[in-house]
Amino acid sequence: MSRAAKATLAGTTLLSGGVIWFVHYFQRAEKAAMHAGVIRDEERTRIKRERQLDFKMQQAMEKEYKKSQSVSPVNGISSTGGGGEGKG
Repeated sequence: MSRAAKATLAGTTLLSGGVIWFVHYFQRAEKAAMHAGVIRDEERTRIKRERQLDFKMQQAMEKEYKKSQSVSPVNGISSTGGGGEGKG
């Protein structure tokens, strides 16, 4: 086998090995990034569920308080937050 043939064989072998290594490295990095995205999505979903549960509890508490307490306007200020000011 000539020197040029040996050099070509060595070069193509190293290049092929490098390409294979790079592809595997890139696939592992991409898989890790995708898994991190799944973890973030699960965390967002958990927080959203907690907030929704808190909101429902607040609604139930508000409903219960409105049953037991009556709110009436005082001196032109309504319970809707109008303030009664700003005439003119």
